[in-house]
Amino acid sequence: MDSKANLQELKAKVQAFCEARDWDRFHGAKDLSIGIITEAAELLEKFRFKSDADIEALLADPQKKAGIGHEMADVLYFLLRMSQMLDIDLSEALEAKMQENEQKYPVGKAKGKNAKYSEL
Repeated sequence: MDSKANLQELKAKVQAFCEARDWDRFHGAKDLSIGIITEAAELLEKFRFKSDADIEALLADPQKKAGIGHEMADVLYFLLRMSQMLDIDLSEALEAKMQENEQKYPVGKAKGKNAKYSEL
């Protein structure tokens, strides 16, 4: 379904879900930011103290892989809700950021390296 997903439709779906529950008053920038980091930490917890072999086995288990997907969806939910509440176009923001990253990480300097742009 990723190939058929539309960010605006996803944002509208999250908005409708939240508005049906009268949650707008709880979804300010601070609280949504906290939600993003909390859910990201729950995602990270799935991989904490795991070796590459452990992670490979984790991803081979359909139930555990689905759990990872649920945590990723929680992060996406909060990101979509925040962008909707703050009226930020995620596609435009990503495009601008990618252009900035093109400047910071030119292929000739960054290819095959994981260094920060200031260390290239």
